[in-house]
Amino acid sequence: MSEVRVLLVMRAQAELREFAVLANAPQKIKIRHAPETLPDYVTVDKTFAPVPLGRIGHTPRLALSTTARSPEFVIRATVPRSEIASLTRQEGVEVYSDPKIAPFSTCPGDPAVGSAKDVAKAIDVAKLADMGCEGSKVAIAIMDTGINLAHLKKVGAKVSFDSSVSWSPSGVSGKPGKHPVHHGTMCAYDALIAAPKATLLDFPILLSTTSGASGMDGFLSDALQAYSYLMMTMRSSDWKYSALVVNNSWGMYHESWDFPKGHSGRYADNPNHPFNIIVGTLARAGADILFAAGNCGSPCPDARCEGVTKNTIMGANAHPDVITVAGATVKKRRVGYSSQGPAIPGMKHSKPDLTAYTHFAGSQAFGADEPDSGTSAACPVAAGCVAAIRSRVAPSKIGAGDLSRELRSDATQPTGPTGWNKNYGYGIINAVGTAMRLLPSA
Repeated sequence: MSEVRVLLVMRAQAELREFAVLANAPQKIKIRHAPETLPDYVTVDKTFAPVPLGRIGHTPRLALSTTARSPEFVIRATVPRSEIASLTRQEGVEVYSDPKIAPFSTCPGDPAVGSAKDVAKAIDVAKLADMGCEGSKVAIAIMDTGINLAHLKKVGAKVSFDSSVSWSPSGVSGKPGKHPVHHGTMCAYDALIAAPKATLLDFPILLSTTSGASGMDGFLSDALQAYSYLMMTMRSSDWKYSALVVNNSWGMYHESWDFPKGHSGRYADNPNHPFNIIVGTLARAGADILFAAGNCGSPCPDARCEGVTKNTIMGANAHPDVITVAGATVKKRRVGYSSQGPAIPGMKHSKPDLTAYTHFAGSQAFGADEPDSGTSAACPVAAGCVAAIRSRVAPSKIGAGDLSRELRSDATQPTGPTGWNKNYGYGIINAVGTAMRLLPSA
């Protein structure tokens, strides 16, 4: 019998609160009993700590997003495909998809256009440093395949790293900062180009060992737990950073990874999906969240896009509270695989927001001759720019949404008129311009 992975939103129960509180214990705690209200055909994943979900309608409520006050919790389960409709009608249970997610790297073998030094020059990292914008006291969470610190140091990066705040999904082996050299290491390297003094946090959400995982894919549920952990940590008395930037160089390549169109529990175009809710909640808590636009652009979409090049910016990649990043070379030419707007109907229409640099020689994470590519590389380059600005412009002075708006207003269009277009969003990120305007009033 075919089974489907799902996320279930349930009304708060004592045991769900209890095990949500223990979610971040050194030894992972299992749920002892599945909620009694669930039908027998639902198999609850007892290794997945319940996630508190604070919302009123589609609106995230930060005050309700704690284990003590949340009216609802999210659990992970598998359900026979034939029973999805029946479970959706179950009173007190909301059923949502838990789709596969994958990194947005692409086009191996294409030669690099420029190097990390060229990217630093295009951003004018030297000018940012002169203004004291180097990422000091700013944490950058790399939501990816894990970071390898030894490799970063080998290729010349000077790294500040915090293992105490880093987090791994249940079942993922390896210590923070010591994961295999892969996509996450590339993202970490690229984030440090503009913010060399930022502190990296390691969140290997794409190393899922959950049934059905393959290669360097993950599941949205692991990202959901990671965001919940970050929110609790960021609001704790132990939090020591002035700002948090969250880099997400991943997403869905095709709608077939999700529930069918029209289902109330879809992720792609549903602001009320638990992950979209928690993204908005973390943004309200003060985090700057960046997502890659994707690699389904014309004329060179990734094969996993299955030939679809319209409305391919989906889910949290099209969330109104995140900065969505397209890709261009250091010559300011859009790379042909960079996903184009507008986003999928139901989410924020005018996506991407900004463009940053990609397809350059940098981390060597995929080999000495392979570039840092995809909107996967563009996203951390932009995240580093945000972190650089945040070292002088605190979220308490200018919130995440306001900083996003300021960056959009200063972005430069390489071709055509100012304003938004489907290829570059509002244009290529201009971190120096934004910093120069904001620092006097910060």
